[in-house]
Amino acid sequence: MRRTILSVEVRHPQDLVLTRQRARQIAALLGFDPQDQARLATSVSEIVRNAFQYAGGGTVDFSIEENGAAAFLIQVRDRGPGFHDVQAVLDGQAATANKGIGIVGVRRLMDRFQIGSRNGLGTTVEFGKTLPKRAGSTRDWARIGEELARRAPQDAFDELREQNRELLSTLDELRQRQGELALAHEELRHREVTLSQLNQELEDTNRGVVALYAELEDKADFLGRTSEMKSRFLSNMSHEFRTPLNSITGLARLLLDRIDGELTAEQEKQVTLIRNAATSLTDLVNDLLDLAKVEAGKVTVRPTGFEIASLFGGLRGMLRPLLAANSSVELIFEEAPDLPMLQTDESKVSQILRNFISNALKFTDKGEVRVSATKGPEDTVILSVADTGIGIAPEDQTLIFEEFAQIEGPHQKRAKGTGLGLPLVKKLAGLLGGRIAVKSKLGAGSTFSAILPRLYQGPTEVVFTPEVATQVDPGRLPILVVEDNRETLFIYEKYLRGTAFQVIPAQNLAAARRALASLRPVAIVLDVLLDHESGWDLLVELKEKESTRDIPVLVVTLVENEHKARSLGAEGYCAKPMERAWLLDKLNQLTPPRFENVLLIDDDEASRYLLRGWLAGTGANVTEASNGADGLRFALAEPPDLVFLDLELPDQSGAQVLGALRSTPATHHVAVIINTSKVLNDDERQDLFNAGATSVLSKAMLAAEGGRDLLRESLRKARADHTVRQH
Repeated sequence: MRRTILSVEVRHPQDLVLTRQRARQIAALLGFDPQDQARLATSVSEIVRNAFQYAGGGTVDFSIEENGAAAFLIQVRDRGPGFHDVQAVLDGQAATANKGIGIVGVRRLMDRFQIGSRNGLGTTVEFGKTLPKRAGSTRDWARIGEELARRAPQDAFDELREQNRELLSTLDELRQRQGELALAHEELRHREVTLSQLNQELEDTNRGVVALYAELEDKADFLGRTSEMKSRFLSNMSHEFRTPLNSITGLARLLLDRIDGELTAEQEKQVTLIRNAATSLTDLVNDLLDLAKVEAGKVTVRPTGFEIASLFGGLRGMLRPLLAANSSVELIFEEAPDLPMLQTDESKVSQILRNFISNALKFTDKGEVRVSATKGPEDTVILSVADTGIGIAPEDQTLIFEEFAQIEGPHQKRAKGTGLGLPLVKKLAGLLGGRIAVKSKLGAGSTFSAILPRLYQGPTEVVFTPEVATQVDPGRLPILVVEDNRETLFIYEKYLRGTAFQVIPAQNLAAARRALASLRPVAIVLDVLLDHESGWDLLVELKEKESTRDIPVLVVTLVENEHKARSLGAEGYCAKPMERAWLLDKLNQLTPPRFENVLLIDDDEASRYLLRGWLAGTGANVTEASNGADGLRFALAEPPDLVFLDLELPDQSGAQVLGALRSTPATHHVAVIINTSKVLNDDERQDLFNAGATSVLSKAMLAAEGGRDLLRESLRKARADHTVRQH
């Protein structure tokens, strides 16, 4: 479908100027850029000039073609003598060059071009360009005629001036292209010179790749043998350690039972110590083996159907010896008649409860240990062990799930454990699709619960790797780690545990993009070898987007290509395996120091908004004041760690606010960064430093490219200044 926007009759010389102007105006209304506007106006001028010169005039139709790819079309018709050989004109042959040179040029400039001519019957030339994506819809095109009617044509002098401007612009573009061509020619010559060197390097690289593959095969074979040896070692360790330990425990029991005669008091004490040591060592071996099997990768889950009553009955008989050693504590198993049958691994559920109950009996002097089972949400069962023992302080309730961690106290000295039981229980619950919960109050007992699915629906053999937390901790700096290997992600989490940084994991590019859409990390650690994906693509994308190009990227991968990583914009590179010290050093260099409380004193809302956005990823609490009086009031009420201060405030100068901050004991230690749009000379800047300013920033430079680096450096200076002033 074609819509005609405007038709112009060409009868007089001034009509040539009119058609050129109308072509440019319509092109602008349709969203063409200035270069395409000039190309269209020039093409119309050339074809219309031919029609006027050789046919005495004609008709020009400006229209929109809506079928397929929408296009802006211009059709010029005349009733002149026409061309005898149209193809000769299009080929630019000498016989018709003077008459058709404009036609040849227009054909090169346009996306569409068609010419029809018959000798003595006139010529029709149709040409145009595909509409840009930002062009209006069909409903808008109907209004273009109204807009053209409101725009009066310019006179010939104005059009000539516009044409000269376009010519100068074109000449400048040609000059730039000529320079680019010269550089390209020089580069091509250089490439020809180095081609033989590149071929030689390629041959060397191929030989290196072949050698690398051979080495990788050797490494894979070695790792396979190592894994097999580890499995054999664990199996042998199970037999070799447990057998003598069971013998020691049994023989000690024989002696203590006086089977072969009485013992002296000293002998009884010695044998009791031997038996207790053997029992502790047996527990340690059992826990180590169970934990090693989980962390080695393969754990078999054998789901069976069983009732809670039978589970509790087996536990009651198994734990009776522990109860006999502490007669002042009652072990109670509550009935659970309403619970349906469970379909999961009974031995692992029993192991979880055994650990809970034995711990409860160990740390309860008197009272009771109560075991119960209730229905949970979403077809789960909650297995709980509640005691009236010593309880656990809130700060220690996460520590107890760390390997080998034990809480110091009088009971701990009396009842030593391995420190592996609760970490193992947590992993077992995770394998069964559940989780562990604890409620405790110091001196008032504890309740440990396992919330497990009633029906286990996972695989019978699972590969277990600890999950890395994905929820953002507002008190830490988020580091996006793009890594498809779960074990490596866990290593990163271990590396950054206890630091100011938090791992935000992403195992593929889609997950990385989703994370970037919801948060702004202070840095990105990127592996470029992902499963069926290339991390190089993400690195290019990050550095091309204005919203992410300032985020530092560390490439950590097996690929030995630091040059490529640097050339694509990465701020750091490391070949695996990576050292923890290197990672922390790089993150500390590339990320801004942390400030808990920051005060912005500036009457310009846009400047405050910009600073608040840049500080969003640092975890700082930001307070804003639009004048000096409010700023000083906020600073005195709750002294901040850092102040961003504008020099030109509505009620007083920034220099006065700076002086007040420095002269007040409560705010004397606060670091102050001057952030101003005022142009300062060297003396004025020095005066601010003498008055106690940490840094002096220009708002213009902060908003320009590289502003984040400037801000990051100022924050480091502010942290150092704040530390010095505190001491």
